[in-house]
Amino acid sequence: MAEGALLTSLRVLDLSPGEGDAVSRILADLGADVLKIEPPGGSLSRVKPPTVAGVSIPFALDNANKRCAKLDPAVAGDRSRLLELAANCDVVVDSGNPGGAALFGTSCQELAAMFDHLVVLSVTDFGSAGPRASWRATDAVLYALSSALSRTGPTSGTPVLPPDGVASATAAVQAAWAVLVAYYDRLRCGKGDFIDFSRYEAVVQALDPPFGSEGQAAVGLKPPAELWRGRPRNQQIYPIFECRDGHVRICLLSPRQWRGMWAWLGEPAQFAGPEFETIAARYAASRELNAAMADLFAPQAMADLVAEGQTRGVPVAAVLSPAEALSTSHFREVGALREEVLAPGATVTVPVGPLTVDGAHHGYRQGPPAAGSDEAAWLDRASTETVPREAASLSSRPFDGMRILDLGVIVAGGELGRLFADLGAEVIKIESPTYPDGLRQSPPGKKISRSWALTHRNEESLGLDLRHPAGAELFCRLVEGADAVLANFKPGTLAALGFSYDRLRSLKPGIVLAESSAFGDRGPWSAQMGYGPLVRASTGVTRLWTSPDAEPGTFYDATTIFPDHVVARLTAIAALAALIRGRGGHVHISQAEAAINQLAVTFVAESARAAGISVDTGGTALDAVFPCSGDDEWCVISLRSPSHHAALAGFLGPTELPTSRAELIAAVSQWTSRRDKEAVAASLQRHGVPAAPMHRAADVAADPQVVFRKLFTDMVHPLLDLPIPAETAPAAFTRIPRADLRPAPMPGEHTRDICRRLLGLSAEQIDGLISDGALFAYHRQH
Repeated sequence: MAEGALLTSLRVLDLSPGEGDAVSRILADLGADVLKIEPPGGSLSRVKPPTVAGVSIPFALDNANKRCAKLDPAVAGDRSRLLELAANCDVVVDSGNPGGAALFGTSCQELAAMFDHLVVLSVTDFGSAGPRASWRATDAVLYALSSALSRTGPTSGTPVLPPDGVASATAAVQAAWAVLVAYYDRLRCGKGDFIDFSRYEAVVQALDPPFGSEGQAAVGLKPPAELWRGRPRNQQIYPIFECRDGHVRICLLSPRQWRGMWAWLGEPAQFAGPEFETIAARYAASRELNAAMADLFAPQAMADLVAEGQTRGVPVAAVLSPAEALSTSHFREVGALREEVLAPGATVTVPVGPLTVDGAHHGYRQGPPAAGSDEAAWLDRASTETVPREAASLSSRPFDGMRILDLGVIVAGGELGRLFADLGAEVIKIESPTYPDGLRQSPPGKKISRSWALTHRNEESLGLDLRHPAGAELFCRLVEGADAVLANFKPGTLAALGFSYDRLRSLKPGIVLAESSAFGDRGPWSAQMGYGPLVRASTGVTRLWTSPDAEPGTFYDATTIFPDHVVARLTAIAALAALIRGRGGHVHISQAEAAINQLAVTFVAESARAAGISVDTGGTALDAVFPCSGDDEWCVISLRSPSHHAALAGFLGPTELPTSRAELIAAVSQWTSRRDKEAVAASLQRHGVPAAPMHRAADVAADPQVVFRKLFTDMVHPLLDLPIPAETAPAAFTRIPRADLRPAPMPGEHTRDICRRLLGLSAEQIDGLISDGALFAYHRQH
């Protein structure tokens, strides 16, 4: 068990034959005793490609820090032993339809019914029921159906698939969050829950949500019309420029950043107008402006441009390959990477994991042991959780009674508070009069953005200036009654305001401070300005977000919000684990480390190749996008086995498919181009081939599986013309109620109520503090 582990008494029974492995790995990282049960021949996922020296990279990563035992489903004693293990654990994780439990003559539903203290997670591609319940998903299928495919890539032509692995990793994080929520609730009220988890729904909610937070630039540019059905229109909003030894990306958002860039350009008169301090004006002039920046950057080196940008206050990042990212000193110095011997003569670089609490990484400690190395029994650990049990509150939400002070901004910060608010926490959004949240930026003619309405529902807004002495004193008093403080400022900002973790802990012993930032709070990159686009460039993700058929130097990740949404969930997981531990903690999640760990299999494979180690990818796998009938309509098809090739060949007519990638895509394209995308996907899925139509954002809410599963509820906000679909739970719980959908607040809307109710201030005192500038309050217009 790792020193300082948070979930020291959590017992997790892992029955998953594959897709659930990554979920229980997160729990194992946090200190849970995860016991993986394998059949006599070992799990089939032990040979899942890519492999190094016969060792599966995904199995090695997804099963690190676990114990592995064997039970034989054909032996009555072993079947009984499985039930004994379930009876004496806290969480069961399974995957597949049917899952690993079926081998032992039971199921997740039966285990949940048999032992009502258990949190049972059943991971399937589309959920246990519904019109797509029998469909098979790959990451490509999930990208297509969730709208992620349609919202990245070029403005026309063949869409570009995001990197393989991001969807599955995102689903695993969402599942771990759902499990920990249910476990926290079990500790509180004594009852477990059955979670019918759909990987598809998780990707819809947590990768690039069509109904969720968007980046500041996207919010500012979004017209007030219905959801866009076309392809990405703003790939140059975070442009990439060629330079002497590679490429750099620039990310201009604030007026101050633009003024630094204008000075760097030599203060050209054509861009001197005050309108260029707005994102919209710069985007409108992007052709001329980007040409000027391209000329400036072309003769210079990546490192020099990054350094100069830092000096001038202009956010710039080098566009690195995965191998280059792994070789940088930053990740080594902060302990984000380690060398691991996968097999004799095969030492690779492994991302440790993104969960950092109290300055220590809670991640990869040791690889999985050989199948059957451990006894099928639980370790004896003393309980350390301190969550109060309230047996009378079975119908309440898990976080009822929890109070959170939320300083988070934009996507990663804003989404974090919402995750707790939806589940019953009292989340007080602290809003600055001088530095408003970027999501407050609204389209012309609108008082509120869709992003703000979705991100800050169920929260209260307190207008408070932390830089004002009286405002700081009020914040101190609020901390004394809070359980957690959330923030995602640049490292050092909160301490500079007088609220370091040590200060917060002196005000409230047991407080949890949960933060995230672009590159973490330690290491050579910690002081760099960072946004999602720069994180992706610096970590190698941008170089992966392209197509084999794209022009060299062409990248297509500008319009994704990755990894912001998943960072919010990782921060929530670590914060909740610290709350369960009960003695406080300082969580700080690095977006850069999160991005690398989302693509850990790819990065490990790249590290092996860089070391001259052969990597076996399995040879026959193909994920590709194909044209369908209609205007700009597409589908994806994944070929992962000989049976998939044979089934597809049956549709095309020839007895064998072409062996070269280009010829195969051309032949399949001739068949799909004359057919409806929905019909192509349905036909192939009936024959066991993973396939899906490409959805636009507007299509997702009408997807028959989404409708059947009731993923979305119409959310009404008085300042929006139409209701917006909003998810109301991180997963399909059986017992835990769905979220309310109280409207997101206006700035300072609850200032007077919070100061009266929580701080005991009189109306006269509140008025005085508002007049003095320590507080501000919203004045509703009639």
